[in-house]
This record gives sequence, structure tokens and C-alpha cells, in this order.
Amino acid sequence: MKAIAVTNVGNKRSMNQDYYFSSDEPVGIMQNLYIVADGMGGHNAGDYASRFSVDRFVELVRESKERTPISVIDAALKTTNEELIAKARSQREYDGMGTTFIMATLQDDGYLLIANIGDSRLYIVNDTINQITQDHSLVAEMVRNGEIKKEEARFHPQKNVVLRALSTRSVVNPDYYKIKVKRGDYILLCSDGLWEMVEEGELLKLISEYDDVADIADKMVFMANENGGKDNITLILMKV
Repeated sequence: MKAIAVTNVGNKRSMNQDYYFSSDEPVGIMQNLYIVADGMGGHNAGDYASRFSVDRFVELVRESKERTPISVIDAALKTTNEELIAKARSQREYDGMGTTFIMATLQDDGYLLIANIGDSRLYIVNDTINQITQDHSLVAEMVRNGEIKKEEARFHPQKNVVLRALSTRSVVNPDYYKIKVKRGDYILLCSDGLWEMVEEGELLKLISEYDDVADIADKMVFMANENGGKDNITLILMKV
């Protein structure tokens, strides 16, 4: 399995506040590691939040003496969050910054371990496309509560209100998922700059029409920009 990672500033933003890490090789006790982060905050703050969080998390995973992947992730996220909050408090220009954070690692037993904070997403795609993670956002809560329909969420005026992120609270609270994947499955991690601009049916169609993951990734970015490119676009795509 080999991952393709792509990031693009989009059509409307002057700065790319997304950041990613992609390694098909072991990182600490992880057999591989894939991360997408979407920074939030004023000028430079979102960029700093996503970059610092990903780089520091990876460093902590490499150094960790914990014995299980979950304990490694938990400890690394806790420390990363604490250090990011301290940075935000120490410098005025970083006040209020934060970042979404989604990571995945495919284990030897064929299970994909996922940790998610915010509204970046992970999909499993085969004959259908399935969003595995739940968005930690206001509109996602509204959909789950039956207040609006899923198709209305993409265009809701409060669609960018994120309820959980690194650095927004003293206690970090990720969701964990463990999903069995099979040969031929595609795994897609992405920021909202992709999934808000390209509908799930269009993502599924691109994957069904092209064989090469690099071609698929490039087409996804192209379509997101063709549909408006209103935000930074970042994705990691791999085929099992």
C-alpha cells in the first residue's frame, strides 16, 4: 500500500493553513502513519497550529515508550494540545488558534485505527463511499438531531463552526474508530476544502473511473477548484 498526499491553497485563500504527514514506513510503534490537519485562526495562527500539531505529534509518537497504539496516540495528543494552548496564551497573535486533526494507521491485522478531532474526514471507498468519522461541527450536530437534512449542511451559513479542535479546550477529546479494511478498498483522509466542494457521489465516481491513485488525487483537487475552491484542499489517498 502506498499513499498519495496532495495539498492545494484553493482559489480564494492567500495562505494554505492545511498541513499533512504521510509515511508508508513505521513511525515509532505505528506501522505507518497518515495525518491531515486544518488550521483555524487569524493571519499565520491557523498555519502555525496545524503545522506545529502535526510535527509535534509525529515527534512524540517516535519518542513514545507506550506499548499500544491507542496509548501512544492518547499521550501524544494530550501533550500536543497542552503545548499548543501554552503557545496560544504566550503570544497574542496566536490567541484563539486551533486545528482539526485526523490520523490513521493500518495495522498488521488489517484493521485501520483512526483518531479524529474536528471536521476533517476519513472515508472508506469500494463499491460505495462511506464516511467513517463524525464531524465535530455545529451543522453535523444539527443533522444528527434531525434539525436539518444532510444535503442542507454543505450550504448552511454556520457550516464552518467547529465544536472540537486541538487547542480550543484544556482536555482533548478525540473519537476513535477501528475498521477492518480489505484488499481493493480506498482510504481517503481529507480536509473540508475537498468534501465541501466535491459531493460524495463525485468522489466515488472519480475513484471508479481511474486506476492510479495519483491521478485520482489530482482529479479530486482539480474538481474542488472547479467547483469554487473556497478553502484549502488537502487529501491523502491510498489503496489497500
